[in-house]
Amino acid sequence: MTTMTENASGLREFKMPDVGEGLTEAEILKWYVQPGDTVTDGQVVCEVETAKAAVELPIPYDGVVRELHFPEGTTVDVGQVIIAVDVAGGSAPTGQTPGAVETPVAEAPAAPTPQAPVAEEPKPEGRTPVLVGYGVAEASTKRRPRKGAEVPAQQPETFLAATAIQGELNGHGHGSAPVGQRPLAKPPVRKLAKDLGVDLATITPSGPDGIITREDVHAAVAPVPAPEPMAVAAVTAPPVPAQAQAPAPVVTYDTARETRIPIKGVRKATAAAMIGSAFTAPHVTEFVTVDVTRTMKLVEELKQDKEMQGLRVNPLLLIAKSLLVAIKRNPDVNASWDEAAQEIVLKHYVNLGIAAATPRGLIVPNIKDAHTKTLPQLAGSLGELVATAREGKTSPAAMQGGTVTITNVGVFGVDTGTPILNPGESAILAIGAIKLQPWVHKGKVKPRQVTTLALSFDHRLVDGELGSKVLADVAAILEQPKRLITWA
Repeated sequence: MTTMTENASGLREFKMPDVGEGLTEAEILKWYVQPGDTVTDGQVVCEVETAKAAVELPIPYDGVVRELHFPEGTTVDVGQVIIAVDVAGGSAPTGQTPGAVETPVAEAPAAPTPQAPVAEEPKPEGRTPVLVGYGVAEASTKRRPRKGAEVPAQQPETFLAATAIQGELNGHGHGSAPVGQRPLAKPPVRKLAKDLGVDLATITPSGPDGIITREDVHAAVAPVPAPEPMAVAAVTAPPVPAQAQAPAPVVTYDTARETRIPIKGVRKATAAAMIGSAFTAPHVTEFVTVDVTRTMKLVEELKQDKEMQGLRVNPLLLIAKSLLVAIKRNPDVNASWDEAAQEIVLKHYVNLGIAAATPRGLIVPNIKDAHTKTLPQLAGSLGELVATAREGKTSPAAMQGGTVTITNVGVFGVDTGTPILNPGESAILAIGAIKLQPWVHKGKVKPRQVTTLALSFDHRLVDGELGSKVLADVAAILEQPKRLITWA
């Protein structure tokens, strides 16, 4: 995918690339270079965060950094230029880019907003920078003219990949959209308007080329100051155009008593995914409390086994193995629902997700083909997954394609919970805290290691009988871990 442009002076502009996550934007977390620094092919120049993971971006050529187009903390659309590098080895004052493609960003002395469209020179048709999940889009450098309106024969390409992915928008010009015409707005702005109940057709756009911005949407729902008593007669006067109205009052907050954190990145994606899952898949949760004393003894024995030396051995390892055996005995639980095709997709592989809490929020990387792994191999994969997640280096590929998930709420001292399905998966198993509790064992009440398991499943795919069998099998294995041999 092309992520750079070059002009005759040897200046190359590197664009926010397709990082393969099915998203359209990323936040610049940290710059590792500054204007004037020398960079080499493959050198990491910045770290960005998408809604799923933090990713380091390498520069694909040698040269001298001429300009950073966005400061740290800015959210940038895929396809926007983020850094300019002089591959000819020349120098120029910071902020000036000789021969660079003329863009609104380069003209403005202040840091541009993430939604500001970037104008680029017309270029040959090719693969538009898109993100995985939408496929490859062929984009023309000409925008389709609005019906009934005259436009120049050649229009600069001002929409980014996010707009191209959603489909070309109709029309140009400022002012509210005529009746029957779709207003110009990028997908995030359309979603904001939908959430706030604002009709885009009633908004007067303030952005370039008649694009409606986030500010326009917020202004449309901002409270209008109450009129003074003497101004009651003005009710019969013609309505004041939107652009002539007084600005909305500035809302202030008590920063000493409240801290406001922007909803973005992993947390924003998690919230959207959980809402989608909760209101798409009909959830059912079943519970079982089980004596895991023998499993805990086996964990201690495995820690001393030379075959397991250097590996992560804990109750999660044996619970994961128990779930894999239960899925093998009840394969219909490992499926997904294809709404478009109206089909149930049975998976003949298990990509086992492990929910991990990180400073950036909850992520669910998965172990590919976990059903094929021996116990030492599974332990190694679990250890690698946890270490990578803690470092914030989980790759986008590691979080795609999961089939079932385990979430261990017991590490926080919680007895159990009703977990929400990871989108696209059929089941999720929650592990509660393992505690010494009074338990009837061989006819006598004794202190035993006890935990509660909770299995949530998609009732479109898994009926009560199937879900109960899976949960009962997991519990039976944990109560008598020798079943890992007899049932495997």
